[in-house]
Amino acid sequence: MQSYTIGQAARLLGVSPDTARRWADAGRVPTHRDEGGRRLIDGKDLAAFSVELAKGEDGEEVPSHTSARNAFPGIVTAVKLGDVAAQVEIQAGPHRLVSLLTREAVEELGLEVGVEATARVKSTNVHIDRT
Repeated sequence: MQSYTIGQAARLLGVSPDTARRWADAGRVPTHRDEGGRRLIDGKDLAAFSVELAKGEDGEEVPSHTSARNAFPGIVTAVKLGDVAAQVEIQAGPHRLVSLLTREAVEELGLEVGVEATARVKSTNVHIDRT
């Protein structure tokens, strides 16, 4: 399972490291320490928190107030595999992106919940790069 430092998590969530640290201190996202004493967040915990964070107080998705283009670095929050095709969801800050791709591509990229990935958008196509 991939884990993320507070700084990496902050970048994926689109907030400052201080904000991510305060959320961890408040217990909003679980952390653990590595051998060097750094606080880490498990990928699955970060994925779940990013989905929760993207929703407003009433549980509705918060609309984006930016027009970010082209590359959306984020974290994989869901993977649905079919026999041939697959659906991958990425939470990139406040943006939820969904891409349909082949099962083979998902397996080759090693995409699973909690893995860092970048959704690249060109016209109506969304391409997924593992980072």
